[in-house]
Amino acid sequence: MTNHPGENTRAVRLPAPSAPVGRSVRGPVHRSTTYAFGSSQEYADVLDGVQEGYSYARIDNPTTEAFAHAVAALEGAGLDREVRGQAFASGMAAVSTALLALTEAGAHVVAARSIYGNTYSLLDGLFRRFGVSTDFVDITDLDAVRAAIRPQTRIVFTETLSNPTMTVSDLPGLAAIAHEAGALLAVDSTFASPAVCRPLEHGADLVLHSATKYLGGHSDATGGVAVGRPELIAAIRSARIDLGPCLAADEAFLLHRGLETLPLRVARQCATAAEFAAAVQRHPAVARVDHPGLPGHQGHRLARELFDSGPEGARCGAVVTVTPHGDRGTGMAFADRLRVATIAASLGGTHTLVGHVGSTTHRQMSDEALRAAGIGPAAVRFSIGLEEPEDLVADALAALDALDGSASPM
Repeated sequence: MTNHPGENTRAVRLPAPSAPVGRSVRGPVHRSTTYAFGSSQEYADVLDGVQEGYSYARIDNPTTEAFAHAVAALEGAGLDREVRGQAFASGMAAVSTALLALTEAGAHVVAARSIYGNTYSLLDGLFRRFGVSTDFVDITDLDAVRAAIRPQTRIVFTETLSNPTMTVSDLPGLAAIAHEAGALLAVDSTFASPAVCRPLEHGADLVLHSATKYLGGHSDATGGVAVGRPELIAAIRSARIDLGPCLAADEAFLLHRGLETLPLRVARQCATAAEFAAAVQRHPAVARVDHPGLPGHQGHRLARELFDSGPEGARCGAVVTVTPHGDRGTGMAFADRLRVATIAASLGGTHTLVGHVGSTTHRQMSDEALRAAGIGPAAVRFSIGLEEPEDLVADALAALDALDGSASPM
């Protein structure tokens, strides 16, 4: 290069910023999509994995990698073996990429009947087109799970806490069945987070999260993550690179930030959810309340065995599903009458969010499939936030009081 390069060259080749004297408390955001090398061989070695480094953001990014490592550290906190993670652009990107990486045409999956609607449609629709079949079973019936296993079964798929019935999976029992058959136990632990339960400690092979929810915790970043043994994560990483659902650095930074307050937020939300569920279930307009903190919930015993406790008591999740007597219209009217809780998608943030289940998160499922999953037509899901418990209870009771059998909101 000449001693006096032209103006465009000068503009592009600005002086590199100086390294800070002090150590940054907060990690940087690496927005660069590409990285420079000193030689062609160094470039080739990084791409081939011979040398550590970064080449292109779709393959790896330091900020995104830091977030995945942090989640792996939280999920594997009680283990004495290595746990690794991979980050994705969304929770469904994590689920779909992991399942694609770990199955092939002719493979078979045993999945919980009461799983997230998009996961259900992924397995029941797209995956069947590519030759991967799925049997959906009552995941609380271990005999039914065992009976559904085939020689072709590659994965048993469940959720730590199911959406929206808050069914608690018997993770050790499911792990034993899967491993006896030579299959993997994959667990979507979005509704729990590692502040409630760490499935790898109970025999799971793979843990998946929609990081958009509790991990991020502020409803301002979308992402997903998969965590497990190095060899599984290596296969999932390879599929992620080919498929392209990479997590942006800015999103990864926000999600990583959310991890620092995860135990504080989740402990408060779980305590409020338990108080809310106990109060609302006594209202005469309510047919059913689903929350494992309630002694009458079918997962109460398992939750006590598998989930963490703190000074605030047992952490049984912060989602409460309230089903009034009535039909879809009744459920929608109930949600419409709420004034503190907000009708909105997603969960796990600082605000209490609600949605009528049959018309939103599980709209892909027929009425028959909803009934089979134990979901009533009027079910309304509450994701409890950080508001005062008494305000949320008063809001729900007032909305229930206003129900008169009509589907029309006030």
